[in-house]
Amino acid sequence: MEQPCYKCGQAVEQGVPFCPHCSAPQIRVVIAEAAMAGVAVQDAPLNSASAVAAPTVPMLAISSPWSLAVRPCALAALIAAVGMVCKLVVPVIAVIGAGFLAVAIYRRNNPMAFLRAGTGARLGALCGLFCSAMTAVLGALRVLALREGSEIRKTMLDVVQQSASRYSDPQSQAALDFLRSPAGLALFMIILLIFGCLMFILMGTIGGALGAAALGRRDRS
Repeated sequence: MEQPCYKCGQAVEQGVPFCPHCSAPQIRVVIAEAAMAGVAVQDAPLNSASAVAAPTVPMLAISSPWSLAVRPCALAALIAAVGMVCKLVVPVIAVIGAGFLAVAIYRRNNPMAFLRAGTGARLGALCGLFCSAMTAVLGALRVLALREGSEIRKTMLDVVQQSASRYSDPQSQAALDFLRSPAGLALFMIILLIFGCLMFILMGTIGGALGAAALGRRDRS
């Protein structure tokens, strides 16, 4: 049986080590990745845990790109943000539920991905960050649309006034007087947004970890 030479294309009898026309070698060795993995398993001790887990390590070690996590986290965050801005759900429940939902959507879109509690927590943290930003934007749009700015300013001034009644030393009074000014109220609002963002990330992390743990238990059963 003849086969073409890979170099010159002339017909060469099968089993001939060199091409009679161009002297190119006809016997080539191709080492497959599976064979290399098998050699690694054979070199390991037969009773070691690494020899048993070696065939599954490549699949478990490959993590899904984080670009695949953006859409599930953004979708879950948007649902939670709309619910909070419309005052349909309590923020704590909304954000924790959003972290759980983000993990569920990610798991549905990537059924072969290896999902641990730590990965779920990171997904939840990303969802909490999105939820904080979306809530701030949607809340600002609500304030502009419904003209609730004066009510929010009055509420903040009431909080500052209540704090002022608790402290009588001059330094505290000077700080509270600054908070009553427009610049002070703006600074107060920025501090509230930063604190709220951190709390959203924390609650999203909790929800994501719970979601990964629950889905993990369901997958193992």
